[in-house]
Amino acid sequence: MPPARSSRNPAPFGVVDLFSGAGGMSCGFHRHPLFKLLAAADAEIGKPSTGRGTLQCNATYERNMGLKPHQLDLGTVKPEDLRAALGLGGKKVSVLSVCPPCTGFSRTNPQNHLRDDVRNSLVRCAALFATALNADIVVMENARELIRGNFKSHYDAFRVHLEDSGYEVSGQSWLLSRFGLPQVRERAIVIAAKRPLELQTLETLWDGWTVRPAATTVRRAFRAIAAKSTGRDAVPRFTREIVERRLRAIPHDGGSWLDLTRRRDASELLTPAMQRMVAKGDFGSHPDVYGRMAWDRPAPTIKRECAHTGNGRYAHPVEDRLCSLREMATLQGFPNDFVFEGRSLSNSYRHIGDAVPPLISWQLACVCAWMLTGKRPEPAEFVMPGTQLKSGDIAAVR
Repeated sequence: MPPARSSRNPAPFGVVDLFSGAGGMSCGFHRHPLFKLLAAADAEIGKPSTGRGTLQCNATYERNMGLKPHQLDLGTVKPEDLRAALGLGGKKVSVLSVCPPCTGFSRTNPQNHLRDDVRNSLVRCAALFATALNADIVVMENARELIRGNFKSHYDAFRVHLEDSGYEVSGQSWLLSRFGLPQVRERAIVIAAKRPLELQTLETLWDGWTVRPAATTVRRAFRAIAAKSTGRDAVPRFTREIVERRLRAIPHDGGSWLDLTRRRDASELLTPAMQRMVAKGDFGSHPDVYGRMAWDRPAPTIKRECAHTGNGRYAHPVEDRLCSLREMATLQGFPNDFVFEGRSLSNSYRHIGDAVPPLISWQLACVCAWMLTGKRPEPAEFVMPGTQLKSGDIAAVR
């Protein structure tokens, strides 16, 4: 394992986190003994229409990382002014995490393949920020469409600028269950290393190793929740009695609203939208709403609007409720002692859905440590303490 952090053995590598959110990416680096967080920034914008400060994620970040993020709208900061805006002085930045909003790339919005969202240009800015800070390594996580969608020109510009500036760049799309996350979550992972550092990736980290399938199920994730997990473990109340009735009628362990169509009271339980889809026989991805998770499969993708059963397959496998905040956090790879702050429960769910899974950011920290020290981590070191993944879950590829 890497050496334990102490006053005599301080973390030698500085990390800056832009678009830091609740701290999903920072968490992995903060808990790794070879890294120290130097600065973070997030404008806390819940939706474009709500303005700065409404998401309240910086309080969660500060509570868990011990560092107060700067409330900066990074779309308005000139790269040459970034170091001063973050109060970095002459500090060396070994790793820059820069994860611009994925909303404009994500296929969740059906218009994203037609219209180039203005926020997508922040990907191009990320490359300018990296060279302005002279970072040795750049890490980015985003929707898979970042590197293969209609507007991948933003990623191409990011890549070309860094390559022209002396970096080697890798961008790949992965199902993160491949690396132990108990969730079907496909994301683009981008890593850039300034020469002469030898570029490593999650693929090279896991070369020769795999995760046992049982480790990535909802059952395993929920069993791993500590009996006295720290922080809020809450569930929103049903907004209407019919919503509760609808969920009670859905079969346990993977059922969906389509199962309601065979009931005598289907006309009462189905929403008008559901009834129209039944009439047309065209369901698309809609069967996932009001769906229950299945015990022995990974969870579906945890998205930012996961605070309501009507927004996806977010209901508990057998209990008649939404999965709790702690359950959602565990599925998103947060350690059990991570605390969610903020006055709004729905915002706390958004903090989870928006986050880079800490289980993955820990592995990215291992990759960065490998590049910076030249020492390849052992498989037991891939495992973030406090998550559902255990060292015994990692097996050699035969």
